[in-house]
Amino acid sequence: MPWGLQNRLARIIRPTDGRTVMLAADHGYFLGPTRKIEIPRKTLEPLLPYADAVMVTRGVVRTSIDPGADVPIVLRVSGGASVLNEDLSNEKITTSMKEAMRLNASAVAMSIFVGAPHEHDSLVNLGKLVDEGEEAGIPVLAVTAVGKELEKRDARYLSLACRIASELGARVVKTYYCDEFSKVVESCPVPLVVAGGPKLETELDALELAHEAVQEGARGVDMGRNIWQSANPVGMIRAIRSIVHERATPKEALTFVQAAKPKK
Repeated sequence: MPWGLQNRLARIIRPTDGRTVMLAADHGYFLGPTRKIEIPRKTLEPLLPYADAVMVTRGVVRTSIDPGADVPIVLRVSGGASVLNEDLSNEKITTSMKEAMRLNASAVAMSIFVGAPHEHDSLVNLGKLVDEGEEAGIPVLAVTAVGKELEKRDARYLSLACRIASELGARVVKTYYCDEFSKVVESCPVPLVVAGGPKLETELDALELAHEAVQEGARGVDMGRNIWQSANPVGMIRAIRSIVHERATPKEALTFVQAAKPKK
């Protein structure tokens, strides 16, 4: 692996423990002003010191992240469909590799839609993006998107999608947690990070998801709504860090959320 590519991956996944806490904040590219991140800078600034990396679009990088912030950027480079469409799989590459280099991205990210109407386009786009990324020394993170079809979150489907992403050259794959998740990990030869998905009912639910994911082999999580839609976002990301990097249990981690919870 070229030195530059290794170095960028090491910024995202800690070499000391092989794990990462990524902060997902790229939702606006298809959801628009999502609740609690209507003003990205206001939401993100208190959280960035606790994130190993942040996944965002170039618009948010330019307008909402201080150039002096010491946080690696995982740049979302795909898009083209909004939540108003029934089919979210019709995405293209919307940000060039040259732009990723100008923004000093540590990685670029795009979604693949295995089994969706535009599966072919998304997989071919991934292959092309990997070619460009390898030439530039920038790793590609593939997101195994399921669109609105949440029932696809099972080990058989996710193993298929993750393996295809790795076969096409993705250096990291972001996917969902599911029953028998260890089978997904075993069948994918590159690091997996787990998405938080929609806001769960309680903070403990999200902490348990993170704990179970890393226990079964995930290298970490890429959470968004379950952090910044929490009543205590800073406490929540600190709790996630304690699980991922310090091997805390969900109940031990919950103390971070409760201890610093804003008073009503």
